[in-house]
Amino acid sequence: MTGPDTWPGEWVRARLGVRPVGDGLADLVGLAVRRNPRRAHLLVSAVLGKHVPTDPRLVYGSGLLLGELVRRRLTDRDGEPYRPLLDDALNGAPAALRDRMREPKPPVDALVLGYAETATALGHSVADALGGAYYLHSTRRPVPGHDAYGGFEEEHSHATSHLLLPADPRALDRDVPLVLVDDELSTGQTVLNTIRELHAVRPRRHYVIAALVDLRGADDHDRMRALAHELDTRIEAVALATGRVELPEGVLEAGQALVAEVEATASESVPQGSFPVTRVDLGWPEGLPDGGRHGFRPEHRERLEKELPAMADRLAAALPEDAGRVLVLGFEELMYAPLRLAEALADASPGTDVRYSTTTRSPVLAVDDPGYAIRTRLSFPAHDDPADGPGERYAYNVGPGADPARAFGTIVLVVDAAGDTPALAGGLLARLRGLAPVVLAAVPDRTKEHA
Repeated sequence: MTGPDTWPGEWVRARLGVRPVGDGLADLVGLAVRRNPRRAHLLVSAVLGKHVPTDPRLVYGSGLLLGELVRRRLTDRDGEPYRPLLDDALNGAPAALRDRMREPKPPVDALVLGYAETATALGHSVADALGGAYYLHSTRRPVPGHDAYGGFEEEHSHATSHLLLPADPRALDRDVPLVLVDDELSTGQTVLNTIRELHAVRPRRHYVIAALVDLRGADDHDRMRALAHELDTRIEAVALATGRVELPEGVLEAGQALVAEVEATASESVPQGSFPVTRVDLGWPEGLPDGGRHGFRPEHRERLEKELPAMADRLAAALPEDAGRVLVLGFEELMYAPLRLAEALADASPGTDVRYSTTTRSPVLAVDDPGYAIRTRLSFPAHDDPADGPGERYAYNVGPGADPARAFGTIVLVVDAAGDTPALAGGLLARLRGLAPVVLAAVPDRTKEHA
């Protein structure tokens, strides 16, 4: 039996022997079991807002903090110790971290690349912290009219095709540092593959790899140094926490057996309510990209900051009077716009508990136990006509499971134009309105306007 303060990785540690080791590492991650034949465990971040509904100010503040560590490397300057700020945020003061990180600083010019789908908002937050950076994230969605600049493979992922689709490829050809952002570094092979490929197109003098947690071993660090020597360039890495994950022998097979055992006796409950759906027009500005799929410039950032309060007011006006706990739920790669809307909504509604997370392609075992990071799972069909064909998608920790205190009183679903389809209404939207009233906000397609 586990208590209310149990680390949300204890269930996996007890059954598989998987354990993160490192100063402060367990504060930033929990554990779950993957439904994936290539890797048994999943590190579930406490500050990313992907699988676990999280205070959006903690998510954005943590991303800005990571960006501050990047700034220090790019400017060769030291700064104040960051860990106390992060610890305070984790212990109930997320707005203080966010506000501290948003204090004005001189802009730093760089190119920032985030990895889809998990790190699209994290990379965008790092770019925000630099002030003068151009941001682009990889994508698994081919878009007509946008030629691929490059591609790379994420070898442990269940869906490995990545594309870079900048609206203006010239933005990637400038002689400035390149920052590569992911939520975790396990071996670092993905980022090294990326550096090698992009360096062949446009050599650079400085690369910085940034992640929330860095789990690489000595051999992985050696590979990074060897690549820097081979390419005659500088490659550095920063992270909010470092350490390693202890993996017992045979953990992959044990993980697969554990998934089979649990799923043989468990069934996913389908929400049966019929709550209302309210569609709201965000007033998304003309010409403003919905994120970094085709590039996001400093002038886009300035405009978004100016317009966010008004968009948050529109969302707040659409909430029911008895909104209760509010979840702002994003959609796969569309993580940054929902995050910033959730953050602005939290600022505009100080008496409301606002959380943020997004849907995902990643299949993970759900176990309704306080010592496990993925308590509940909603499954639904893909609703954006994906290039790799139809498939199942997931929203984790949205349903309350056996704990009524985890229930959300209102769900704000934010999708982009490609995901606003009849399949959405019959799938995810139907699941969500079985749980709570839903406010639906679609961010319009502005790809042609900023191409």
